[in-house]
Amino acid sequence: MPAPSITITAEPSGSVSAKGASDDLSATLLKHAGFQQIEDWYGRRHRLPTTMPVADKAAVATHAAEMLRAARYGVDLDPSLDTARTATPANPLGPYTAGAELLRITDQIRSAGNGADLGRAVNHLLHPEHGALERVREALEAAGAQINDLDDDAHQLADRFGFAAEFVSSAQSELVDSEAELRRVGHALQPPAETRTHAPRLPESRSAALAASPAAAKAKVSSTFGAGAADVSAAVRPSQAPAPRTR
Repeated sequence: MPAPSITITAEPSGSVSAKGASDDLSATLLKHAGFQQIEDWYGRRHRLPTTMPVADKAAVATHAAEMLRAARYGVDLDPSLDTARTATPANPLGPYTAGAELLRITDQIRSAGNGADLGRAVNHLLHPEHGALERVREALEAAGAQINDLDDDAHQLADRFGFAAEFVSSAQSELVDSEAELRRVGHALQPPAETRTHAPRLPESRSAALAASPAAAKAKVSSTFGAGAADVSAAVRPSQAPAPRTR
């Protein structure tokens, strides 16, 4: 017997409803996705909270349709709720607009050409009042508080969200006052001016003392020529040894 067909639609009032889930398995899958089950004189129905943001409604409806189809249910999903269709190059993550914005910031960080550009991009994350980390911390903290409001017995889950918010706060504290350091990134220190070394200049009196006098220079030249002449004379002088006698 084929599984029943389930229709998930966006109603004119703004609410999202799922109809046709008459068996327990489909009802369980819808509740797991985030739908609330309603049983009244109209029968069993499933609906998303009207206070849920539009993007979240589309994400939950798409997720529910995927699970139902995996369980071999026929699903008629309203095109306006299908995130696979709503994703565009301008909005690549569909309903996850916050994630898409963080992805854009990540691209800016990766393309930063100097410390100033890097600091401006990172400031979107670290700004103490409007940065992404502060918004994430607030959201986690609010989720923990909301869990406590909805279910008094879910305090352990609420505490986990509270701990996560504290971790984000620790990350903020670790990176506080990093703006000035980011601006200096990539700015190498200027090399010191090249210094030229000169040989120490001798005093004029000492230079004059070390300089050879004209007479000494002349004597040195004469001595050189004299030694050369003596060598030449010795080389050409005939031998004084007596010639051998002949009979």
